[in-house]
Amino acid sequence: MLLRASLLLGLLALTGCEDPLTLAKVCEETPGFCSDLNKDSHCKEQRKDVIMQRYIEYKSPTDENKYQLLKGFEKYDQCVSLAAKIEHIKLKEKTTSRVEGHLTSIKEMTRIFQDTKDTKHPGLLYYHWSRNNDQSALTKLLALENDKSVTENAEMQFFLASYYVKFDDEKTIDLLYKTLELNKADETPNSEIYPTLVSLFYKHEKYKHAYTFARVAQLSGYENVDILPIEHKLTASGKSLDSLDDLAQQTYDSIQAGKFVSPRDF
Repeated sequence: MLLRASLLLGLLALTGCEDPLTLAKVCEETPGFCSDLNKDSHCKEQRKDVIMQRYIEYKSPTDENKYQLLKGFEKYDQCVSLAAKIEHIKLKEKTTSRVEGHLTSIKEMTRIFQDTKDTKHPGLLYYHWSRNNDQSALTKLLALENDKSVTENAEMQFFLASYYVKFDDEKTIDLLYKTLELNKADETPNSEIYPTLVSLFYKHEKYKHAYTFARVAQLSGYENVDILPIEHKLTASGKSLDSLDDLAQQTYDSIQAGKFVSPRDF
């Protein structure tokens, strides 16, 4: 969702009042952005996003555009690498083109990492740390923790939470709450937020909180959350689940509407 929104804004900035830029136009103007990816119908949306984002970064090689392209290639590579394992008895060239797309992804992601070694962009700093174990990038990212580019960005708040979850439960919960506060209407929050909250609340015996967010996870379509142990803890102590079900629905609705407010209590 965020990548698509960024793509749209980038394309509008490039085209202005001209006719909208299309995949066909990009491939005609810059055929190299299309020819080194898979040729079949697999990963169609990811492939399109990467091609359009390559064009945006080519026209305007800012750190933000490099960051969006890096994320796009990572998603594309995850898809095409899986598809490349599918063998075609009669159409071996399809498998070959998927491998080519995978190799292109590696090459391009390596290029972006090389181009942005001295970046101050928080998203790129996170990727340099989380993907390449660059500790200096982590130091720079933490130095930006109170900067607006981080405090007002849901994605960056989640990135920080993924760091603090290793040693500071309370701060992690605060950051995940802030991530949900910053979630815009009808956008889907990162799927790891809810199970992480459930796990932390259960760990600290905050069973009402754990149950509420387990139910929110279910309402969001997240299936891999084990709610039964939490239910047993609550019912064994005589707690009614009906009011918590209502709270979970209200919480889910507020997140979907972009109106979630962090509770004051841990």
